[in-house]
Order: sequence, then structure tokens, then C-alpha cells
Amino acid sequence: MKLATLLIHNGHETDGATGALGTPVYQTSTFDRGPDFRGDGTAPAGRLEYDYARSGNPTRKALEDAVALLEGGDGGYAFSSGVAAIASVLGIFQAGDHVITAEDIYGGSYRLLNTWFKRWALQHTALGRVSPETVRAAIRPETKALFIETPSNPLLKITDIRASCAAAREAGLITIVDNTFMTPLLQRPLEAGADIVVHSATKFLGGHSDVLAGIAVTKTRELGKRVYAVQNTFGAVLGPWDSFLVARGIKTLKVRVETQQATASRLADALSRHRNVETVYYPGLPGHTGAELHAAQAEGPGAVLSFKTRTTEQAFAFLGRTRLAAPAVSLGGVETIASYPVRMSHAAIPPAERDRLGISGTLIRISAGLEDADDLIEDFYAALS
Repeated sequence: MKLATLLIHNGHETDGATGALGTPVYQTSTFDRGPDFRGDGTAPAGRLEYDYARSGNPTRKALEDAVALLEGGDGGYAFSSGVAAIASVLGIFQAGDHVITAEDIYGGSYRLLNTWFKRWALQHTALGRVSPETVRAAIRPETKALFIETPSNPLLKITDIRASCAAAREAGLITIVDNTFMTPLLQRPLEAGADIVVHSATKFLGGHSDVLAGIAVTKTRELGKRVYAVQNTFGAVLGPWDSFLVARGIKTLKVRVETQQATASRLADALSRHRNVETVYYPGLPGHTGAELHAAQAEGPGAVLSFKTRTTEQAFAFLGRTRLAAPAVSLGGVETIASYPVRMSHAAIPPAERDRLGISGTLIRISAGLEDADDLIEDFYAALS
């Protein structure tokens, strides 16, 4: 079956007990283990799979299985937020290990690596450009993993997933890819050689700005056991109601993302022609660095773009004047969101480091929603003028 069909038909489309279309919300913290103590301990199929909701829940499992199927992985693991998913995946390493990352990554990942995990002696090296050559040059005896985003957040830098994974594999490294921007609908890193994919399911997978969630998908059973051990021990799991919301959101992923992507393409083109816009960052623009590479490894440019105004005052004016884009944290919802990275997603990065990376006070990140593209362009032009 094609991916659009798998969004709906993933093995959990009906409830086996009642025939309900969709997995019920199993709002329970514990499960009856009585059959363990009766006779020979046998029970109806699946009855003894669950014991305590931190270790597993049928609603959560339905979501985990669905995303693993979409990504082409062996197993999925749902967490209470995207950061919880990233932290739990990094939690499979130990003190003294070394991880290679890109410089241009989500601010929450930067904060994790430079505060929490630094405190626990997990070392990392951030590369300005991730390539087989830079990865090989950064490898140390204690290096255990390569962690990348492509397109990156917030400057939409493109990394060659296949080539980078191959270089990491030569050295026995685990490659982790944050696929939040693309979703499995547009990009499948495991097929390109990655070992683990992470998502902030709060974003496009949930899709309605009403749930906080994270997902990790592993390529192999062995890696899955390691991630599950952290999930079960640390306990930052996704609750059943939130699991239901994300699973429901996934069913409309194709129609949402395709519409949002078409709108983002039009916004990027329109913004690139506005006199008060200095630069537009979007893989769908021919002049974007890495656009050809992105087109070769993804099914589309996505629904997120960034742009820089000519002055900080113009950026503030845009955020204050726009009527149709909510100045807010997050992305991937049905509404268009205009984020200001220096005060929102990347506020944890020191100002001097932000300036060096190009994350300036003139930078605005846009997540295209489901509004009419003509209305958004008119609104953006008025706000910029």
C-alpha cells in the first residue's frame, strides 16, 4: 500500500473487541493480571501484554505502531513531548560518549546538549556544515552517534542524509535524524540509512496545535530495546488521550501537508519579491542552497520557511501587524504561525552564538497553515509595508 493509504490502514483502524473505527482511549493506569495466577497462567491473546501504563498502553501502542509503519522502522516509542523523545534517545548513551551534531538545530536540542547532557558528561561537537568529510574529521574514539536535522531549524539548511549516514556507518556510529519538518509523508530517513528518527509529534503529526507529543522510531529491534529501556525507566511517556489525538491527526496528514506545502511555496515566492525582505530560506526556491539535494531525497519542500527583513524594526512591525499569522511558538498546525526564533525556539542560544549562526533579530519563521494562500499573501504584504 502507498503511504497515503497507510495513514488510514495501519493495522489499528478498527478495535478488535468492538469493531469501533479507531482505537479506543484506554484511560487506565494498570491492568488486571489475574490470569497470571489462575491455573496454568494462560489468557486470551494479548491479555497479558500490558501491566502498567508507563510500560505500555493499547492506545499508545496503536500510535507507536502507526508511525513505525510510516517511517519503515521496527518499532515506535511515544513520549510526552518532542524534547522528551530527543532526550530519551540521547539517553541510550553514557557519560564520556561523544555525539556529532549540526550547529543549526532546534533550540531545545541545543539546550539539552549544552546544559542537561553536558552536566552528565555527554560530549558533542557541532558542525557548521554536515558532510561525509566533516563527519569523518569530527570522529573521536569515544564518538557514538551523529544527530542531524534536514531541513534544519530555523535556516532550512540541507544535509545529504544518505552520504552522512554512510560516513557514520563506516565508523560504527548510530545516526539520528529529526524528521519533524518533513514528516514521513515527505521524507523517510530510515530508508536512506538512518538508525533512529525522532519527531515532535506536537507539530505536523498531531497537526491541530492541541497536543504535546514526541515520537522515536528505530530501524532495528536491538536499538528499539535500548530506547524502550529509557522510555520505561525514565517514564516520560505519552498519555492515552494525547496518543489518540496524534493518531487522529495522522489520518489527515496527507491532505493537510500537501495544502500547507503549496501555500508555503507561494508565500516563499511572494516574500522573495517584497522590497522589505532581504532573504527567504525555503528548499522550494531554486536559489536555496541545497535545493537540488533536498529534491533528490524528499518528496517536497515542506510547509516551513524563514525570511529576514531588512531591519529588526520591520520584523517587529510584521509580527505586530499580521492578522492571519499567530506570533507564537511551535509549527505544523492548521493555522499559520509566525515564530520569532531569537525570542522563542532559539532563545536558549547565547546572543553572540545566534548572531554567528545567522539567527538574527530580523529572522522570522513561518509555518504555513490551511488559510487561503491569497489572503495570507495580502496580509503579509500589508504587515511588511
